[in-house]
Amino acid sequence: MNKQAMWAIAKKDMKAIGANLQVWLPMLILPALLGVVLPGVIIGLTAFMSMDSPDMQEMAAWVSKINLGPISAKLAAMTSLNQQIAFVVANYMLAPFFVLIPLMTASVVSADSFAGEKERGTFETLLFAPVDLKSLFAGKFLASFIPAVGLSLASFVLCGITVNALGWKLFRGIFFPQLNWLPMILLVMPLLSAGAVLANVFISAKVSSFQAAYQMGGVLVLPFLLLLVGQMSGVLVLGTGALLAIAAVLAVIDAILLQLLLKNLNRTALFESQVR
Repeated sequence: MNKQAMWAIAKKDMKAIGANLQVWLPMLILPALLGVVLPGVIIGLTAFMSMDSPDMQEMAAWVSKINLGPISAKLAAMTSLNQQIAFVVANYMLAPFFVLIPLMTASVVSADSFAGEKERGTFETLLFAPVDLKSLFAGKFLASFIPAVGLSLASFVLCGITVNALGWKLFRGIFFPQLNWLPMILLVMPLLSAGAVLANVFISAKVSSFQAAYQMGGVLVLPFLLLLVGQMSGVLVLGTGALLAIAAVLAVIDAILLQLLLKNLNRTALFESQVR
């Protein structure tokens, strides 16, 4: 593999992303909404609303019916129901948002990897360049993976600042994140980003436009929406054990996707997809 060519391709693609409003605007809006605005609204309401309000009573009912295992004693030691709700919401209910952020961000960027080259008329030139296909795909992978992980981490940091600032009235200290977020940040987010990029680069190489690649890649989001539904209903709690299990499954899926991608590297087939 030609590392110099790989990084040259990655840098070129990342510059193209920055110049394409259709790509970078959704990349910024989604993490801002899911990672900052929505958590801020939820924690703000939890911190400042009266427990007598119907919304807060609904939240209290939700907290009472989920099994939080090891942190139950910690919750019992808190002096108010507002504290309990804010703690659970921040450290557990927000977890599915940080599953969706890297997945959807990576899908937007990687959908542009090959399909965007085709729309710009530069894909044929890229195919005839003296670069082996492994270096080409590695460069495309990095160009999508680095922004996706970077934006996910940035949204997590901003979420932490926002949540702790709005919850300061209740806790007088930092209460988010707890240790259960370590597997999310260190394992689930990068593995999920890698899997979404691998799948979308493969899809993007087969279709002729960014919109087609993005729509097909968007199907990947659907199974993970079940996590959000399960978390909201209290059926599933994304604690440390669940996140480690998800990370293990994602690692296997990523390995399978990588092998499939490497087996299907074919310059002729890629050129045929360009001229269809």
